Amino acid sequence: MSTVVTPKDVDVDVPAPVVAEDLAAVFAAKERPSRPGPLSASVTFGWRAMLKIKHVPEQLFDVTAFPIMMTLMFTYLFGGALAGSTSEYLQFVLPGIMVQSIVMITMYTGVSLNNDIERGVFDRFRTLPIWRPAALVGMILGDLLRYVLASTVIMTVGLILGFRPDGGVLGVLAGIALLVVFSFAFSWIWTMFGLLLRSEKSVMGVSMMVLFPLTFLSNVFVDPKTMPGWLQAFVDVNPITHLVSAVRDLMDGDYATTETLWVLLFSAVFVAVFGTLTMRLYNRK
Repeated sequence: MSTVVTPKDVDVDVPAPVVAEDLAAVFAAKERPSRPGPLSASVTFGWRAMLKIKHVPEQLFDVTAFPIMMTLMFTYLFGGALAGSTSEYLQFVLPGIMVQSIVMITMYTGVSLNNDIERGVFDRFRTLPIWRPAALVGMILGDLLRYVLASTVIMTVGLILGFRPDGGVLGVLAGIALLVVFSFAFSWIWTMFGLLLRSEKSVMGVSMMVLFPLTFLSNVFVDPKTMPGWLQAFVDVNPITHLVSAVRDLMDGDYATTETLWVLLFSAVFVAVFGTLTMRLYNRK
């Protein structure tokens, strides 16, 4: 004859009621860590941006293969027709190609930001007790590595082909430094678009519509004096034109030029205007 076991016949250990004070004692640390400062938080997010490159090295294609292709293509396709020889044209066009390549890849800051927003990553960042702009500033700081790497690749290829800057090493470093400063400021335009537009394809499409006229309607490839008067008027006020002229002057060893001041002024305006707009959109997103 079988025996039926009822719940009353089973010994069950009933846990003691949990008290709120006990939970507080377990989860509360004895010493709360100090809140990270703006610099520390920005550098941390910059390191995160560089780790993306480590895990997805295909991102470096735009800063390695593309600049090499542009340098070789424009030097040997147009050098003889525009300057009479490829070596003379290389002295003129290499700083321009460097500027064009770096400015073109700044748009990926906005594309990457839009991608993080679509995946919900930035919703988590905004809940952290950190300086609010740190995530955006860190993302742009991480992209500085891409700018320096692209500049190094282009200069290495140029030296192999025969480019000889009169300013020497210091002139080249000064030109690259000015280009990186401008690119940092210019990237705030794309962070604004990354927050404003709905998809990364939209960000890339709008970026190309802005970048192509700015880079090609400038003094990157030819002297503006050969252009029609109405086109020269646009080229003369184009910030890319001033940037190319400043980089050429620095690489030639001419440090005291008004072009460098113009570039720094443009950079300050970009950060003040588009950085402010970006933060307003970020706070309302």
